[in-house]
Amino acid sequence: MKKKKITLISRLQSLKYAYHGLKTVFSEEPNAKIHLAVAFLVTVAGIYFQIAIQEWIALCLCIAFVITMELLNTSIEHLADAASPTWHPLVKKAKDIAAAAVLVSATAAILIGLAIFIPKI
Repeated sequence: MKKKKITLISRLQSLKYAYHGLKTVFSEEPNAKIHLAVAFLVTVAGIYFQIAIQEWIALCLCIAFVITMELLNTSIEHLADAASPTWHPLVKKAKDIAAAAVLVSATAAILIGLAIFIPKI
């Protein structure tokens, strides 16, 4: 197998692909739009309540974690649909589990957000 040479151009190209993926998910996936809107609202709340740096770090990690899970979930859904255009119980299982990963990450983010903001309200 021939090894690809890593160049600045190839790295920039990979960033272009990643940006395209983000643009696709945030323009086509309703749940991703909801996650982005909530991230915006949480950021505004963080500014309003002047939260501490440690709280910002926790919120940024939560936002990144939830959005990452949504990206992975969407990717799995698209791959599953391409691999099996008709209904299949294993595809359903894979999609349900990927959706559960988003649910777990969002639930953790909500709990952390509540722990940060409830004392300030």
